[in-house]
Amino acid sequence: MSLRDRLAAQIRAGGPMTVAQYMAACLHDPQDGYYATRPALGARGDFITAPLVSQMFGELIGLWTIEAWERLGRPDPVRLVEIGPGDGSLMSDLLRAARLSPAFLAAADVWLVEVSQPLRQAQRQVLGDSVSWASSLADVPAEAPLLLVANELLDCLPARQFVRAKRGWAERMVGLDEAGALAFGLNRLPLDRDAPVGAILEQSSAQESLGAELGERVARDGGAALLIDYGRATPGFGDTLQALRAHRKESPLASPGEADLTVHADFPAVLAAAHAQDAETAHILTQGELLVRLGIGSRAEALAHARPDKAQEIERQLERLVSPDQMGELFKAACIHSRGFTAPGFEVLT
Repeated sequence: MSLRDRLAAQIRAGGPMTVAQYMAACLHDPQDGYYATRPALGARGDFITAPLVSQMFGELIGLWTIEAWERLGRPDPVRLVEIGPGDGSLMSDLLRAARLSPAFLAAADVWLVEVSQPLRQAQRQVLGDSVSWASSLADVPAEAPLLLVANELLDCLPARQFVRAKRGWAERMVGLDEAGALAFGLNRLPLDRDAPVGAILEQSSAQESLGAELGERVARDGGAALLIDYGRATPGFGDTLQALRAHRKESPLASPGEADLTVHADFPAVLAAAHAQDAETAHILTQGELLVRLGIGSRAEALAHARPDKAQEIERQLERLVSPDQMGELFKAACIHSRGFTAPGFEVLT
């Protein structure tokens, strides 16, 4: 029985499910979920992440971790963690750049937090046995400062959707139409929040829980967590649920388990949850702003000088990562950190 059929049977037996429940099933169902069975990254897959656009992205994140380690006082050990590490490209590029600091590499206890077995296999092919794996951040040993990176993780954490209808707020649900096909519907709720008719509010307890967990960890053990994702820098309304399959958008209900489902990262909510755990946060930047501050222009020039035959390709990669009309503005960067720490690249410019 397909995932679509099993979801339909579940709805017939127990009623409509929330959008968050639907996303969780489509992405993580053990039998047919997207990440559990068929995650497809890269040009021949369903979507491309920044580390797959260019090595420059991961290299600059590597330099960021070295500088952060220096500002933390060069702790030994330091937990170097990536959550949602994709195919391992980012960590591979990060560790290559980190060779500039042998002392940092010697101190770094490297962990990948990954629940997808297919992706763990891909990561192992890239990184070998030089890293350790965990299924959750809680499984990564504590009692040492944390340097954590998460790129395009928040967007795949499930979110609920609420719609402002004429008679008040309602939650968007996934149910069945008269023909038995998956369909969106509404369930009225007693919410008290002013908004124009037709507005859609997204709330992700999973994103907020991660923010709280990161905040609690760095407040207790010290360190910093760098989060990069596409999403909003200020609170707002909007329907951002989307499905990507072979680099094309399709209805989120079209192919349960066969497409990647995402929502925009709610950075204000994530940072507020971290603040509540006594952590500090840096102001939110665009991805383009952060990469420029970290020196991507100089890195691109160096690569082009070393490989003149690749100069045009490197220029295109640079534009893809920092241009406002590509990834540069839609993607945001935020940092959750311990008190008294200044995150590299996030310094307030005067």
